[in-house]
Amino acid sequence: QAKYLAQIILVGAQVVGRAFMRALRQEFAASQAAANARGRSERPQSAAASRIIGISLQEAQQILNVSNLNPEEIQKNYDHLFKVNDKSVGGSFYLQSKVVRAKERLDEELRIQAKGDKEKGRKAET
Repeated sequence: QAKYLAQIILVGAQVVGRAFMRALRQEFAASQAAANARGRSERPQSAAASRIIGISLQEAQQILNVSNLNPEEIQKNYDHLFKVNDKSVGGSFYLQSKVVRAKERLDEELRIQAKGDKEKGRKAET
């Protein structure tokens, strides 16, 4: 009886181990596919800016509540959120820092776009 019990435990452990490994492989493949898709969706300069500043373009837009890259709207929302989160009026330094980082990221994206537009203009002239 002990022999059968040991065999049952051994077979059960093998089944669970195989299922775990299969799930692990699937999760690894899914995370690689997501990373590849994320890398393709952003231009190389934009992706580099996301890594340097530590915040994605979408996250920055969400923090400053802007849907498109309109400099006036970005500045208006930045000024408002910066004032609201000022420590002297009971705001949060953490949130204020997030607002500053988001503004930096959007400013960098605007700079990248302006540079790209300038390069397109040069290519059109030649």
